[in-house]
Amino acid sequence: MLENTVFQATLGGGCFWCLEAFFQQLKGISDIQPGFSGGHTENPTYRQVCQGDTGHAEVIQFTYQPDIISYIDILKLFFTVHNPTTLNQQGHDVGTQYRSVVFYHDDYQQYVAQSMIAYLESEKIWQSIVTEVAPFAHFYPAEPEHFDYYRNNPQNRYCTAVIQPKLEKFKSLFADKLIS
Repeated sequence: MLENTVFQATLGGGCFWCLEAFFQQLKGISDIQPGFSGGHTENPTYRQVCQGDTGHAEVIQFTYQPDIISYIDILKLFFTVHNPTTLNQQGHDVGTQYRSVVFYHDDYQQYVAQSMIAYLESEKIWQSIVTEVAPFAHFYPAEPEHFDYYRNNPQNRYCTAVIQPKLEKFKSLFADKLIS
């Protein structure tokens, strides 16, 4: 039985501030951390990752309770809140650190991610998805000022122009999954 069991997920879909703001709203999600994964530099800094030569993507890593929110639902949400068809870019954020990526933690997550991509393309929900599906290896937390970025900086220009409009749409689409 999955009751009270928690699993880990690691996703990259552009700026980690956006993904963190979305996933903080969901039931069954906890311990969300923005950070970096998928590169070759140990313990990279935000500045190093932004320079584009560490190989890392900006990601969020979190735990989830599958009896409250399934991995399938997590990926449905993930593929709704970012554009998985733009290579190394989300809006004005450009570079390999902004790539769309699912770092899977086990065979099940790999299967679900690959199946979800195949489904989205076959149903023509998205075409030419470039989301990387790769094995999870390492996660390096971002510096403390990146944690809870939207909550701590709601009046920041990036937050009001980019995150806020997406968050309102997200809340209307997934009202049944939101924390009350």
